[in-house]
Amino acid sequence: MVSNVKLLITNHFSLHSISNYSLPEIYRNGNLSMFEVDGFEERIYCQNLCYIAKLFLDHKTLYFDVDPFLFYVLCEVDERGFHPVGYYSKEKYSDVGYNLACILTFPCHQRKGYGRFLIDFSYELSKKEEKVGSPEKPMSDLGQQAYKPYWTSTIVDFLLHQSEEKHMSIMDISKQTSIMAEDIIFTLNVSSRIY
Repeated sequence: MVSNVKLLITNHFSLHSISNYSLPEIYRNGNLSMFEVDGFEERIYCQNLCYIAKLFLDHKTLYFDVDPFLFYVLCEVDERGFHPVGYYSKEKYSDVGYNLACILTFPCHQRKGYGRFLIDFSYELSKKEEKVGSPEKPMSDLGQQAYKPYWTSTIVDFLLHQSEEKHMSIMDISKQTSIMAEDIIFTLNVSSRIY
């Protein structure tokens, strides 16, 4: 089974290599590169990403209607080209402020910090758009395992660097971190940091 899955992924990415498309590279730092892929313009590529995610995420339901989504594909770059290591998707227009719908780090690239990188990237885009964001709800158990430490460390880091401020509201934290207020309250409650 594992070798079949590996073959499927290898075949997909050899047939649908990032380098075969004229996709906008929106980030590059060292050997990491991020591409923004419009689900409407690159329907087959995005549907195949969703099919691959379905292999590893039990709760994954979207795989056909990719038109209203943007996909952010993270790649390692070397002399042979771009090698996808994971992706996240988000709705192009979210009424409730979701900045991430689905996230997957491919199993052979897990435990390298790419999941956290993708989450952080989604919030950096929210900051650039001058919005607050949140992952799509309800979150899966895996989603909560990824987001709780991210939110906790981001909020604590922000508070530690605000030493001149004696009073800080949840909305102040939200505006500066782009984390939605309800996620900040949830994190503070779970972390027992409210006194």
